[in-house]
Amino acid sequence: MNKKLSDNQLEDWLSCASALEAAVKTAIIGQDKAIRLITTALFARGHVLLEGGVGVGKTTLLRAVAKSVGGAYSRIEGTIDLLPNDLVYYTYLDEEGKPRVDPGPLLQQGEELAVFFFNEINRARPQVHSLLLRVMAEHSISAFNRDFHFPHLQVFADRNDLEKEETFELPAAARDRFLMEVKIQAPTDSELQKQLMTDPRFHQVDTLLENVTTAVLPFDQLNDFGKNIQQSIRTSDTLQNYVLTLCQATQKPQDFGVNISDTDPARLVKAGVSPRGMSMLLRTARVAAWLAGRDMVVPEDIHSIFYPTLAHRVFLNPGYELQREAFIPELMKQILNQIAAP
Repeated sequence: MNKKLSDNQLEDWLSCASALEAAVKTAIIGQDKAIRLITTALFARGHVLLEGGVGVGKTTLLRAVAKSVGGAYSRIEGTIDLLPNDLVYYTYLDEEGKPRVDPGPLLQQGEELAVFFFNEINRARPQVHSLLLRVMAEHSISAFNRDFHFPHLQVFADRNDLEKEETFELPAAARDRFLMEVKIQAPTDSELQKQLMTDPRFHQVDTLLENVTTAVLPFDQLNDFGKNIQQSIRTSDTLQNYVLTLCQATQKPQDFGVNISDTDPARLVKAGVSPRGMSMLLRTARVAAWLAGRDMVVPEDIHSIFYPTLAHRVFLNPGYELQREAFIPELMKQILNQIAAP
């Protein structure tokens, strides 16, 4: 699958994407936007971080996605005493009282590992983040005097944004490796809230997930198909220049007329979107266009994935970073408003 795909092949895969979303929605309600963003990341072949409060369904959503994607699945819980080696192997005493070493969650499934889920990632120490960074970047790890490769791997993680005690902020390099940061909020619709409260099927997660269709996608073909989306979905020169301008505005917002009250725009941003982030924005937009049934990217595709793809790649100066949740949404909103779409 190295050549441009035919319209029929793109349609066949689009049916798979629709089936994936439908499977996830049998267990998850009120999160259509988040499900679409995760589907986009799957076909863009990028890692995803979910962020939200307690009990809003982050873990359930990721488990449903992992089941419907297919392939091998592994999971680890972030804790303050977690060590990097805990991802690679674990030790124990066997029935005879002899020490044993067995593969940890990263190695148990071998090359068939398709989804690695890191729950409560911000509770793990920076040393663990460093190891995860290599896995995310290189899809490989060294252990037991050899290299292990995970060609189909996508990392999904979640973090609780309410508690700050005994947590560790992800370093910039690790955050930049996540294609998207997706905000998960509880449904605001009263009928959906009532359904979540009263329908017994939502009260037991394991039972709920039993109804999610397994292996909707041919996971071992996603890499090749993802490459072909990039070759098959067109972007005009005008659109590419628009994307470039948007990214440049995250670096020097003062040069593009961005003005946030009670701030100095020239001192607000410490580092804007990196070249990797620029390429990821356009890569993700091609997938968004394909999911919308188009063969060419339009500004609406950029807008739909602009915030989740770029916001976590913008770093503010210390005085402003403490109020990140207030400044970043306004900054990204103003950039879209100030720069005219083609």
